[in-house]
Amino acid sequence: MHRRNLQRAQQAVIDEFHALLDDTERLLRQGAAVGDDEADALRAKIEGNLERARATLKDSEERLREQGQAAIEATEAYVHSNPWKALGIAAGVGLLFGLLAGRR
Repeated sequence: MHRRNLQRAQQAVIDEFHALLDDTERLLRQGAAVGDDEADALRAKIEGNLERARATLKDSEERLREQGQAAIEATEAYVHSNPWKALGIAAGVGLLFGLLAGRR
């Protein structure tokens, strides 16, 4: 479930930045050809997209922090309730990494 939320948040950020890039490209292409009113309207739209992108990024960052904190708390609770099992897992992972590093 956390993975789906993270993927949705990432996709929202990507979509916002794509919209920002599209509007910026349009502004650059039409910059010399449009009148002041049209340029102002396009600039306002770009600023709106920037604000939405910033808000989406901030929201995603907060969710990532919350999910990270939840993972830390779950890991700590598991280690406190199963210290020997956690030690065995850590030793196994360390051994595996040692074997892989030794092959190089």
